[in-house]
Amino acid sequence: MSSHLHPMLNVAIKAARTAGNIINRAALDVESVRVSAKQTNDFVTEIDHAAERAIIDTLLGAYPDHGIWAEESGRREGKGQGRKHTWIIDPLDGTTNFIHGFPVYCVSIALMYDGKIEQAVVYDPTRNDLFCATKGRGAYLNDRRIRVAKRTVLRDCLVSTGFPFRPGDQFQTYMQMLQDVMPKVAGVRRPGAAALDLAYIAAGFADGFFETGLSPWDVAAGSLLVTEAGGLIGNFTGEADFLEQKECLAGNPRIYGQLVGLLGKYSKFASAGDKAAVRQATAPAAADAPAAAEAPDAAGDDAPF
Repeated sequence: MSSHLHPMLNVAIKAARTAGNIINRAALDVESVRVSAKQTNDFVTEIDHAAERAIIDTLLGAYPDHGIWAEESGRREGKGQGRKHTWIIDPLDGTTNFIHGFPVYCVSIALMYDGKIEQAVVYDPTRNDLFCATKGRGAYLNDRRIRVAKRTVLRDCLVSTGFPFRPGDQFQTYMQMLQDVMPKVAGVRRPGAAALDLAYIAAGFADGFFETGLSPWDVAAGSLLVTEAGGLIGNFTGEADFLEQKECLAGNPRIYGQLVGLLGKYSKFASAGDKAAVRQATAPAAADAPAAAEAPDAAGDDAPF
């Protein structure tokens, strides 16, 4: 596959592997710095910065005019011919897992051109798993083409999620969402790295995903993996324009539609009328009706990106 890769994707893969090497080396040292919370946090911040610098140096080495939008170093516009290109970077998604030696974390790199995600890499350095996609060319795990899972019934599905960091109103809402989803699915998982959660949706390892409070660098690369693998991604009401809205829902088209039915009322974009309609649609009598299993037309037609 590698010989046919888009040149910009090749550079992104090189950048992700370089960052992965830094993270793997640091993982060997993390045990020795687990003395105090402050020392551990300083150490992880250092790794974050080192990985991000390596990524940016690799990308700008190849494309010096491109813009950067990164978790640690913020946003800078591209210039000249590169002004419509922006690399969206999370050097280490899953830092809490990393600190504890829990091997679920990744590097996430996406290229946005004129507002649309065109290239994506999610690299898991502990498993040496490389997920990548170019818009219009499909999604891959290592050298194998991946597709979203084919399950169509929620009760057979594995759904992944992430908990809000801070208790408060958002936490209560989240617990309510969890209460709505858990009884209807085969299982809920909380792996702790959203970029990898989305890659797993693309690969068919899980069927659906939802989370609030995510930043663009958490979801940019994963969103292209999902759509190139035949899935849908959007906000809780099923609209595709979700990148900066801090709510994200993904899955294969049928499961996505059903999750919109369950979670749409929790969206900050849901109108009072929508909330009433959703309540009606998810009433026990309608839950198993065939109509409820279909993705809403709007969600199906408005395929992201």
